[in-house]
Amino acid sequence: MTALPLAAAPLAASVAPAPRLLDLRSEFPGVPETWAYLDAAATAQKPRAVIEAIARAYGEDYATVHRGVYARSARMTEAYEDARACVARFIGADAGELVFVRGATEAINLVAQSWGAANIGPGDRILLSRLEHHSNIVPWRMLADRVGAVIDVAPLTEDGRIDEAALIACITPETKLVSIAHVSNVLGSVADVSRIAAAAHAAGAKLLVDGCQAAPRMALDMAALDCDFYVFSGHKLYGPTGIGVLFARADILAAMPPWQGGGAMIEEVHFEHVSYTAPPLRFEAGTPHIVGAIGLAAAISWVEQVGIAAIEAHEAALTALARAELESLGVRIFGPSHSAGILSFAVGEVHPHDVATILDEGGVAIRAGHHCAQPLMRHLGVPATARASVSAHTTPADIARLAEGVKRVMRIFG
Repeated sequence: MTALPLAAAPLAASVAPAPRLLDLRSEFPGVPETWAYLDAAATAQKPRAVIEAIARAYGEDYATVHRGVYARSARMTEAYEDARACVARFIGADAGELVFVRGATEAINLVAQSWGAANIGPGDRILLSRLEHHSNIVPWRMLADRVGAVIDVAPLTEDGRIDEAALIACITPETKLVSIAHVSNVLGSVADVSRIAAAAHAAGAKLLVDGCQAAPRMALDMAALDCDFYVFSGHKLYGPTGIGVLFARADILAAMPPWQGGGAMIEEVHFEHVSYTAPPLRFEAGTPHIVGAIGLAAAISWVEQVGIAAIEAHEAALTALARAELESLGVRIFGPSHSAGILSFAVGEVHPHDVATILDEGGVAIRAGHHCAQPLMRHLGVPATARASVSAHTTPADIARLAEGVKRVMRIFG
């Protein structure tokens, strides 16, 4: 991997960013200088180190894991389990507490169908917030409908954060689970996870945290957060698609029944009975996404070399710059004044799809739609928003392109 230089970048006088910004564009072969990619909240572009690690894993290193006795299979098994240990270190957990899944969606479904089915019954309550992604709503709705549980919804503050005091007040002795986003995928608002964890645990409830938007842009420590479950997807963390992470506290994971059956998750199989292996392999039936895990570990190694604190400061500076530029144009911005790498906005009455199409004509890629958060859209009183999200390779020039594109939208629609 090449060196990661820093480059000074003048910003708007009204913004007070970090004095030096990351200069990482050359590390991303999928992001040419002529393209402003501002859709990292949907999926991150991949640094060259990750692409090369995936190519090696599918090429000269490739073999299956946990089965072969030949040397290359043993090396690949070691690489796969090293990847698990790498991810565990990154989030301040033990490797035995980390299950590889296809993504955060599968991780939440796993918890709902395994732990949830075993611990939530008629009359029990599940507490969510109004800003959750569909992946943190639908699995709980399905479970509640199946077992007769009740879903409660915590409100938001006026500026679009989870109203933590109101959420805590919603926790009752019947609440078995609280499940919230660490960072909103629409508003960029950040939850105080440790505060919510303390309240949930005081009432005997468990806490699940959707960390998809947090993992790429802030330091994580499972002990400090004190949550029971934490999930995130690799492809938002500069890694490949099809790989994600479920962290669960060791005692909880050990008590959870399997949720899929097949090879690798068993000890003995008889037609009359089956015995299952210990976690985490108990929850990894079949041949795993070997190369995905290795690619995710390469992405984490790249992030650690750059420095997660440097990425967080870089994104904060550029988000502040984008906010200042858009506000100067009279654009409506949704969410709190300090958001983590994500800005949802509306340009007058112009439909977000039209905004995104015109921006794309100018070489700017953003997301437009309900962002898999329809309840939040109804709360905001809009069918959809335009959303720009920054990443480690975003530059001030990208933000300038965004502002120029929005000006063009205004000219076209009057």
